[in-house]
Amino acid sequence: SGRKNFAFIQAEDELAAIGMVIGAMWNGARAFTATSGPGISLMNEFLGLAYYAEVPAVIFDIQRVGPSTGMPTRTQQGDLMECAYASHGDTRHVCLYPANAEECFYMAVQAFDLAERLQTPVMVLSDLDIGMNDWMCRDLKWDDNYRPDRGKVLGKAEVLELKKFYRFLDLDDDGIPYRTLPGVHPKAAYFTRGSGHTQYGAYTEDSAEYQVVLDRLLRKWATAKRLVPRAVIDATAGAATGIVSVGSCDGAIREAIDVLKRRGIGVDYMRVRSFPFSEDVERFLAAHERLFVVEQNRDAQLRSLLTLETAVEKSKLRSLLHYSGLPISSSFIVAGVLAELEPRQLATAQGATGGRSG
Repeated sequence: SGRKNFAFIQAEDELAAIGMVIGAMWNGARAFTATSGPGISLMNEFLGLAYYAEVPAVIFDIQRVGPSTGMPTRTQQGDLMECAYASHGDTRHVCLYPANAEECFYMAVQAFDLAERLQTPVMVLSDLDIGMNDWMCRDLKWDDNYRPDRGKVLGKAEVLELKKFYRFLDLDDDGIPYRTLPGVHPKAAYFTRGSGHTQYGAYTEDSAEYQVVLDRLLRKWATAKRLVPRAVIDATAGAATGIVSVGSCDGAIREAIDVLKRRGIGVDYMRVRSFPFSEDVERFLAAHERLFVVEQNRDAQLRSLLTLETAVEKSKLRSLLHYSGLPISSSFIVAGVLAELEPRQLATAQGATGGRSG
């Protein structure tokens, strides 16, 4: 249309920001907010509301060093677990993990399409290394033919064809119900609630009716596994050893793999790009005898997610944990791999600080 059909709103705090996003997307607009770890902590209750009431929302989390205020000008990947299971009760949230500025651009589009198609919050987890430093990337390209995937939104004509509209009923057995936008027709009105509700949209405290809805959300999660971005996998080495990582660790890992290759050590590599983990993640984990999980936090959060959400044998996993607040280096990764594979060569590897392996 050529018209500028958008608005920027400076919210008074993180609670107001996520509330505005949920309200806007419930009403049919596309909206997002950006924050860091402390903001995600504050937004937890609203994220639970959007998950259970099945309202789309998009949040960019530029992860920084925690806990608390931490070191706000340093980088880390300490929000992986917090974002995956944000809010009390049984919740699971779709998360995307860009590795660079270019991927942030394209994942923004994917995040909105996934949020609307799945009717759920989607979080894009960048970090301070990506968010504040200068990056070189290819020219960003926008497809003018792109049309938003609004998901299962019923218009007036479709509503009038129904005998009755039930907001949370799973008609297609994919866990995703049909929704309407406010004002489309009185026949499609329903009460958006974060309290217990039936698949028909009515309030309930009945155990069986509550469980029907919660079990359907698991079917939606299974559908999400088929829709989220696939992992980036380089298995050209055909090795028994693999590296698994996420986000901005990518450049240092690729450099480390080249260094190891020159030393005669072949290593395969998988960069996870989303949660839930898709089937290609499961296959990579199953195909390797030893797996180094490289991440920028103290508590092995990616490793924890892998053990919780996949069938990987825990004995296969070795953590390389970098959490100094500085970007991870290839020398740190090389030293960690050699410490496990060739302890006698450790002395010749470049020294590295700011983390640990185990």
